[in-house]
Amino acid sequence: MRVGVPKEIKNHEYRVGLTPPLVAELVAAGHEVVVETSAGMGIDFEDTDYANAGARIVATAAEVFAQSDMIVKVKEPQAREVAMLEPRHTLFTYLHLAPDPEQAAGLIKSGATCIAYETVTANDRSLPLLKPMSEVAGRMSVQVGAHYLEKEQGGRGVLLGGVPGVAPAKVAILGGGVSGINAAQMATGLRADVTIYDINNTRLAELDMHFGSQIKTAYASKAAIAAAVRNAHLVIGAVLVPGAAAPKLVTRDMLKTMKRGSVLVDIAIDQGGCFETSRPTTHDDPVYEIEGVIHYCVANMPGAVARTSTFALNNATLPFVMRLANLGAEKAMAADPHLANGLNVYQGKITHEAVAEALDLPFTAWKP
Repeated sequence: MRVGVPKEIKNHEYRVGLTPPLVAELVAAGHEVVVETSAGMGIDFEDTDYANAGARIVATAAEVFAQSDMIVKVKEPQAREVAMLEPRHTLFTYLHLAPDPEQAAGLIKSGATCIAYETVTANDRSLPLLKPMSEVAGRMSVQVGAHYLEKEQGGRGVLLGGVPGVAPAKVAILGGGVSGINAAQMATGLRADVTIYDINNTRLAELDMHFGSQIKTAYASKAAIAAAVRNAHLVIGAVLVPGAAAPKLVTRDMLKTMKRGSVLVDIAIDQGGCFETSRPTTHDDPVYEIEGVIHYCVANMPGAVARTSTFALNNATLPFVMRLANLGAEKAMAADPHLANGLNVYQGKITHEAVAEALDLPFTAWKP
């Protein structure tokens, strides 16, 4: 198969779909890899690194799309990339279609087979291709939250861990999944006062056993979330409903009860965000203020630590990329129902039920 790797063009996106070592794996398996010039420059991979791995370097994204059967990316295709997709293409990348009807319409029109990293599943019902970026975003959420709590950034002027004689900051983490647990690990490491909220009692018990006395856990009722928001210095939104739009857990009225200079970090912004006042931001202009509360809602948080993120993502995607290249999309999905769960758009139809529901579009089940 001919596999194409275009350079990412989303704002401040430096990650790349395939690193040279993974290109070498594909080439060794008999596949052709076409890479756009400078695709890996953001993480210090030169064109020569790709060429030495066996890739063919081309000058433009248009050439990558024209000369490839499968496109492997990181972020959702931008409008000019969608315009280059054809029915013969398989697109393998993050899509996050639920809050993005314009992208969905473009992919439907393209006729391409579009498989989303974020809805591929595993035997334990986890999301193996979302997990590495959730880990990165969870850890980054505390890092950026601590930064924007600083007074010169417009924050309240609070140190997460406090100092002897001064209480630590209160951190409320909404969601005890992969992002939430990674956020908690970082926040407890900085000696903050951490509470994780979730609606799954089994998960809360697991978190309690994992962290012991380092954190507190609480059931995420509306009243509990309202109290958490009112008292917290940093609120991290880490909820996920696979494929669907994130639930709005924090209302604007709740925002009015928060301490001035407090910070909200919305990890769920790729799926529409879990705060009513969330809107996507970029690394160019990452924050805004509403009701005196700082909002950090960057839609590609892991792009800020692009090298770490790329290697983590590539480690997870390689087996699926190889399967798709070796068998083709249809045969690969027929052989692996977990990969088939990643199929969001096929032959002009939405094939993931949660995505269809979020977009209010007809759902068509894919059948091998």
